[in-house]
Amino acid sequence: MVQSYLRHGPTEAFGLVCSASSNSHYDGKLAYVPALEDVLVWDVKKGQQLAMWHETGHRAEVTCILRSPQRDLFAVGYADGSIRLWSASAQSVLATFNGHKKAVTALTFDETGTRLASGSQDTDLILWDVVGEAGLYRLRGHRDQITAIRFVRPTAESAPSTSTGIAPGYLLTGSKDTFLKLWDLSTQHCIQTIVAHRSEVWSLDLDPEQELVFTGSGEGEVKAWKIDHEALAEGLRETESGEVTRFIHPVTTLPLASAHRVSQITFHPHKPYLAVQSHDKSVEVFRIRTEEEIRKKQARRRKRAKEKEQEKKEKGKKKDDDADMQRDEETEELGVELADLFQPYLIVRASGKVRSFDFGGEENGGKDNTQLFVALSNNALEVYNIPPPTKSKDATPEATRVYSVDLPGHRTDVRTLCLSSDDALLASASNGSLKIWNMKTTACIRTMDCGYAICSTFLPGDRQVAVGTKSGEILIYDIASSSLVDTVQAHSATVWSIHVRPDGTGLVSGSADKDVKFWDFERKPANSDNPRSNSSLLTLVHIRTLKMTDDVLSVRYSPNGKLLAVALLDSTVKVFYQDTLKFFLSLYGHKLPVLSMDISGDSKLIVTCSADKNVKIWGLDFGDCHKSIFAHDESVMQVAFERNDTREGETKPSHHFWTVGKDKLLKYWDGDKFENIQKLEGHHGEVWALAVSHHGKFVVTGSHDKSIRVWEKLDEPLFLEEERERELEALYEAGIADTLNRDDAPIGSGAPGADPAAPTAETTAVSKQTAETLMAGERIMEALDLADAERETFRAYEEARRRGGLAGTVAPPPRNPVLAAYDVGPEEWVLRVVEKVPGAALHDALLVLPFGKVVSLMRCLNVWAQREWSLVLTSRIVFFLLKTHHRQIVANRVMRTALIPLRRSLREGLRRQRDALGYNLAALRFVQRQNDARRTAEFFERGDGALSEEQVRERIAEGAKKRKRVSVKA
Repeated sequence: MVQSYLRHGPTEAFGLVCSASSNSHYDGKLAYVPALEDVLVWDVKKGQQLAMWHETGHRAEVTCILRSPQRDLFAVGYADGSIRLWSASAQSVLATFNGHKKAVTALTFDETGTRLASGSQDTDLILWDVVGEAGLYRLRGHRDQITAIRFVRPTAESAPSTSTGIAPGYLLTGSKDTFLKLWDLSTQHCIQTIVAHRSEVWSLDLDPEQELVFTGSGEGEVKAWKIDHEALAEGLRETESGEVTRFIHPVTTLPLASAHRVSQITFHPHKPYLAVQSHDKSVEVFRIRTEEEIRKKQARRRKRAKEKEQEKKEKGKKKDDDADMQRDEETEELGVELADLFQPYLIVRASGKVRSFDFGGEENGGKDNTQLFVALSNNALEVYNIPPPTKSKDATPEATRVYSVDLPGHRTDVRTLCLSSDDALLASASNGSLKIWNMKTTACIRTMDCGYAICSTFLPGDRQVAVGTKSGEILIYDIASSSLVDTVQAHSATVWSIHVRPDGTGLVSGSADKDVKFWDFERKPANSDNPRSNSSLLTLVHIRTLKMTDDVLSVRYSPNGKLLAVALLDSTVKVFYQDTLKFFLSLYGHKLPVLSMDISGDSKLIVTCSADKNVKIWGLDFGDCHKSIFAHDESVMQVAFERNDTREGETKPSHHFWTVGKDKLLKYWDGDKFENIQKLEGHHGEVWALAVSHHGKFVVTGSHDKSIRVWEKLDEPLFLEEERERELEALYEAGIADTLNRDDAPIGSGAPGADPAAPTAETTAVSKQTAETLMAGERIMEALDLADAERETFRAYEEARRRGGLAGTVAPPPRNPVLAAYDVGPEEWVLRVVEKVPGAALHDALLVLPFGKVVSLMRCLNVWAQREWSLVLTSRIVFFLLKTHHRQIVANRVMRTALIPLRRSLREGLRRQRDALGYNLAALRFVQRQNDARRTAEFFERGDGALSEEQVRERIAEGAKKRKRVSVKA
């Protein structure tokens, strides 16, 4: 009989406040931050996590977050090149866009939120139609990763006079290839390329008036550029000298306090602030002066210049010097205008390295205060208050930290994990802190300061945790009082491993000082003032030392308490009798040091894992190596046998074990059959720590990505053959999708296998095949086959009856079981299948169809158009197929018979739809006019008769924009 195992699956991921993979967004109350593959929503004031946006089965990291002008919608870019549109209220994905081959690095919405532009590491720029859920076109021209994108709205003059909708506008992009490019979206071409900096352009932003552009480089330089909207309105022209018009002109350089890389530049949407973040712990805030302040400053400057001139005259200086100075002064005034506008205001210094920042919305920080939200690279969030400017010159403005969210996660890698005996508590330790988590709620219930933790264990009774540190100490913490109760200077070098004796009377510690030390537990009263109190604490008493020849990396007691295994730096494992410390076995065979080991519950097997990427299973009776398995692609960091659940009456100890490695994987193995049962992916950094449930229900892992993940045993059976088949199928599908996505190298890129001289189109279609689109295409083909077979069967029956070959009593052939079950016709069944394909994946799914199936689909489209089923979808498919298969359709006579009636019925149906839409739009406008008239009348009735109608309308518009707060006094 084929053996089955129980599948394990990811159930919880916690310990993350925010990851450093992406930027964050803050609206004044809620922070939307990346947490590896998820997006977390934090209430910053309360420090509570309100939501986690998680899509099952999707593992790529979040690389970009952007909020749409339609406030409920968020565009989130991922490392696999996909973009998902999330609804904040529903916490679900509305659409998925696949077009980029590499990570999405920049996103921007237009003013209405109907178009989305995305840039990626693959150097492509793609414009998406958010409403139609389709890619409009791909723009190529950059030679390196696109780092920033902004829409430039055309002024009223540059919009065509005949156009009724919004003019396509312009796009401004910055890239690591040092270029700043301006794209005209109406012609879909680049109209100006500027070598903006000597090094990579890392960030850019436009001021709210869209007149100035600021770009930041890798050298710590911020440059200002002016957009010539008049030239844009006139379009590309040749000047008298024969040069092409330029639309963006350099203005000046903004001096910064830091010389690090400028990774973000942001204007406040409503207030006169500009913030610049250089790649360190600070954000520099500039205040934008008003015109009046600039005039005053320039007047003062002129006054000082006159005074200097006067002094020189008195000293009898020559007149030409004065003229030179005057010329210098004039040129200085021209160049200094912008520098006068931006005044360095204050520097916000965060407690860690800043990953990204955002200004809070209008509704925060009191009347005049402005909030600056900072997401740190060390898994923490902070919010600072920026005070309003004051008249006094003495008081220097300082930013104050008002909120911070850092307790629900570690600042550094999670190095060690241990579970209490009842699996209710989890202790995790890193460099600097020890945290206790409630495993039911995954809430952090205690946080204690500690040194650089390397290993840890719960002490008997589960009231205390012992932590071994890099400095050689063993620290004992009491959980109830969350305090350090004892510090034992155990070793003179790193404590690599500690393990409690099976009888619970002591523990053993192994260190890099080549000593294995044995400790007994001694109870002392918890309250020294009252020695008779019931509560007591455990302390360690050193009883003996075992000297080894090399650094000790791991120590382990056998569960029966008879043996002690010691792993050394010389890649061997020595086994001793626990009572006499007499040498018993030496296990050698690993090429690099053994980093961890574990002994099975029946004390018969010992499993060792090493930095040589291998796991070895040994018998503890003779020390023979049962099997050596190449387990991971990197060092194997920890190994642990699965525990039996004694509550379920399982008596035979399990020989299944778990391993974690630097290749980010957790693997589950059968120690008797030497088979890999399951490979679990999820972590985004090397996995350092592993803790196995005492009741065999789950396993917990801790990683370099600062997340702690729980993998639970499910009731779903797992068969090894099926698992291997599924893995092969996934590989095969991914391989097909990759071959279909031909790698067209971008212009001038040094992509492998690319011909640098080969011409590349600047504008191309947006398509990317994935396993999902291939499956969708196959489903459409199956539906078309079924419909064709059904039509053919009934056509043959009708033909036979018409010719008189069948008697009138002969029943028609039976319908296809699928069509009979749903009670639909063949064309309606095809429509149902096509409607289920997500809008964003429809074009890619249609590309999979061979031309024969396109002809069949055209027949179905004809029926849909005649019966007016899903006219918008029908039109979309028709136009896409005509564009894609134009040459074959023109050359094929069969298509003519299908296309002529299709054109007639589609035109008629679309005309009726247009009329209905126009009628509804007119009705809505009529209702809006009535509402406006009623509100205007109410204004006049309330006694505002002195105002003209235009002024009243302005008042109404202002009221709709901004609700003023009213303070009610008791």
